[in-house]
Amino acid sequence: MAGSDGTEADEADGDEDPVEREAAAWVARLSSSDATEADHRAFETWRKADPVHAAVYAEMDALWRRLGHLPDPRPRKTSDKTSNKTPKSLAGLAAVALIAGALAYETGLLDRLRADLWSGVGAIEHATLPDGSRVDLNTDTAIAVRFTEGERGIALLRGEASFDVVPDRSRPFVVRGGGLSVRAVGTRFFLRADGADRPVGVAEGRVDVSAESGRVVVSAGEEVRLGGDALQVAAADVERATAWRDGRLIYSGKPLAAVLAELNRYRRGRIVLLDRGLGERRVTGAFDARNTDDALDVIAATMGTRIRRLSPLLVLVGSPL
Repeated sequence: MAGSDGTEADEADGDEDPVEREAAAWVARLSSSDATEADHRAFETWRKADPVHAAVYAEMDALWRRLGHLPDPRPRKTSDKTSNKTPKSLAGLAAVALIAGALAYETGLLDRLRADLWSGVGAIEHATLPDGSRVDLNTDTAIAVRFTEGERGIALLRGEASFDVVPDRSRPFVVRGGGLSVRAVGTRFFLRADGADRPVGVAEGRVDVSAESGRVVVSAGEEVRLGGDALQVAAADVERATAWRDGRLIYSGKPLAAVLAELNRYRRGRIVLLDRGLGERRVTGAFDARNTDDALDVIAATMGTRIRRLSPLLVLVGSPL
C-alpha cells in the first residue's frame, strides 16, 4: 500500500508492463474513427521494432475483438456455441481496464500537449497566473492560459480547477470549459469540465455563469446544478467541495457508488462496483486524495464489504465473482 506522500500513482506505474500499456494504447488509437495514415505508419514502426511488441499487440487486439468492441474479421466456428459470448473472466476484466485506461491516457495526453498548466492522475498542483491570481488543479486537469489586453481568459480543457482571482475591473477573468463560461472580477470559485452535475461553486464573491440554456449569477456559498433545460442555483458547502485543494476528500451521507466514482478520478485504472445495493449505502468520512487504497480499505472495513485488487489497474468492490 502506498503511503500518504503521493507515490501511489508512481507505484502503479512500476507494476504495469509498459509494453502492454503501449499495445493497449495502439489498439485504442487504431480503432478510433479519426486514426490517420501517420498513426498507422507510426504503429508499424513500433510493431517491427521488437517481436515482443507484435505478440503483445496481437493478444490485446484479439481480446478486444472478442469482447465485442471491434469486428473480428477472422472466420468463426459455427459449432462453437460460446464463440459469441463476452468473456466474464477476471483476465477479461483486467484487459478491459487496461485498454480503457490507455484510452483515457491518450486523451489526457492530447489535452496536456495543448495546455499551459496540467496535473497528472492523483496529483494536485498549485500555480500563480501572470496577473497574480492563484489556480489549483485537481487530479488529471489541464488548462490553457489565454490572457489578452481586454480579458484574462482560461480554457479548462479537462478536469477541475479552483481559482482565487485578483480583482481587475478593466480585465474580467473568464474561464470556459464543459460548455460553461464563468466570468469573475475578484472572487474564489471552481469549475469542473468532466460532465459533473454540479460543475460550478463559489466560495467568495460572485460570478456570472452562462451556457446555451441561459445565464445565472452565483454568489458565495452557492453552486450551479445541471438539470432540465436551465441552470439552477442552490446553497452548497463549497469549502467541503474544494477540500481537495488540501488533499482531502470529505463526504457526508454520499452514496457509495458516487464516492467510488470520485475515488476513480484519483487513480489509474478502474474501481468496479459489483453490488448495486451496496452502492446505495451512504458514506460519511474524510479521506486522503493521495492514497485511494487506504480509502478503499477504510470503506471495506466500515461497510463490511470485500475489496479485491486484481492488478494496479483493476479493483473490485462488493460480492466476489
